[in-house]
Amino acid sequence: MSSPDTRPLVLRGGTVLTMDDAHTVLPAGDVLVVDGKVAAVGTGLDVPEGTEEVDAAGGVVMPGMIDTHRHMWQTAMRGYGADWTLTQYFVWYYLEHGKTFRPEDVHAGNLLSAWEGLEAGVTTTVDWSHGLQSVDHAEAAADALLAVPGRFVLAYGNIQAGPWEWTADPAVQAFLKRRADEGRLGLQLAFDVTGDPSFPEKAAFEVARELGLPVTTHAGVWGATSDASIQLMHDAGFMTPKTVYVHAASLDTDSYHRIAATGGSVSVSTESEQSAGQGYPPTWQVRKHGIPVSLSMDTSVWWSADLFSAMRTTLGADRSREHLEAHVEGNTVTQVHLRAEHVVDWATRGGAKALGRDDLGSLEPGKTADVVLIKNDASPVSFPLLNPYGHVAFQAQRGDVHTVLVGGRVVKRDGKLVGYDGGAVRSAVESTVEHLRGAMGEETWQAGMNPALPEDGDVLDNPYTYTEYKSDETREARGSLFGS
Repeated sequence: MSSPDTRPLVLRGGTVLTMDDAHTVLPAGDVLVVDGKVAAVGTGLDVPEGTEEVDAAGGVVMPGMIDTHRHMWQTAMRGYGADWTLTQYFVWYYLEHGKTFRPEDVHAGNLLSAWEGLEAGVTTTVDWSHGLQSVDHAEAAADALLAVPGRFVLAYGNIQAGPWEWTADPAVQAFLKRRADEGRLGLQLAFDVTGDPSFPEKAAFEVARELGLPVTTHAGVWGATSDASIQLMHDAGFMTPKTVYVHAASLDTDSYHRIAATGGSVSVSTESEQSAGQGYPPTWQVRKHGIPVSLSMDTSVWWSADLFSAMRTTLGADRSREHLEAHVEGNTVTQVHLRAEHVVDWATRGGAKALGRDDLGSLEPGKTADVVLIKNDASPVSFPLLNPYGHVAFQAQRGDVHTVLVGGRVVKRDGKLVGYDGGAVRSAVESTVEHLRGAMGEETWQAGMNPALPEDGDVLDNPYTYTEYKSDETREARGSLFGS
């Protein structure tokens, strides 16, 4: 007899958002999962004897969501920087306190973030792990991810050193090769390009190419990375279909053309861009240029790790810009261009495309069974279910996630995580908070929630103190209210 984790399972009678090429919606549909794969999608499916049945009636069945950019190592600092600007984030993590994190602190943050994502129906997360000051930190990050039954990509980074330095470290390369051979984690390299004409980051791109690893980079970040960064990458031939450009919010038309022409994708972190200051969320720009989009939540120092928030804020930001620009011209928007269906696609298929995972992002026979059921019969918000895309994007919340499957394995059942030891996770996180608070001192800890700038007032145009390069381009006046 099969174990409950692996025996066939069918979700019956839900509204199925297949997210296939036609975006087929099946009212009162079934999804059958066998041996970790989607075996069938239809109505009134016949199932093998002994199949576990989940009543999905009144709910929405959809692919697992995919977050393509989250600094998971920072999650023990949940909400600490709620009133920060991006500059204050840079000062706290890059210049002052990021180096205080021990390997066990990275482990604790990753563990908490990984479970948090699963609870919200995020079955795949890219851990944009730029706190890996040593290989010991990297081992801790990876071990935490592998201790949670989700799907993860470790994007290896180190903000305390130049990317050409840490990528050249034989120990780092050995770690990446070993983890790649194990095949249990996806891998990327995570670093940014300052725009320095000498292009010191070139060596890091060459290592990525040698190791066969994609690069994810914060692009178009006001005050930090600019169009010069994109041009350097493009002219050197390092922009590929596997490159993920995070934010891409302060770029000009030429840069979007280059991203589109080379097949890359953009990870939009709307709550982050709206609040921290990377630039206005660029969804209308990337849509105009036909650039694939995925969604992400950035860091729990400010925001949560659920993509419901990402979907609704993305719709709000795109639509508010559209209305405001129309009003400036004396016009009225009578039909919005960005629809709920689009952001649900970005939260699922978009992430799968960004990661090169054709087996994820839709519910079709043969695909890997990462599946989410949104259903909450106890909530008056759960009905009526009229527009399923609108319900997912505007009405649903993490508490409405009833069932989550990763590779056919049930990791959340009846609204509760399976195998989650909350006491152990809480203890690890409390230990990290105690360590950081003690290392900083109480006065500095309290001041850190609304930090002052360095006493000399000299905040670099880019925060990456591994280079002396400063650029006026990252602070040039924009061509219009929302940029060119």
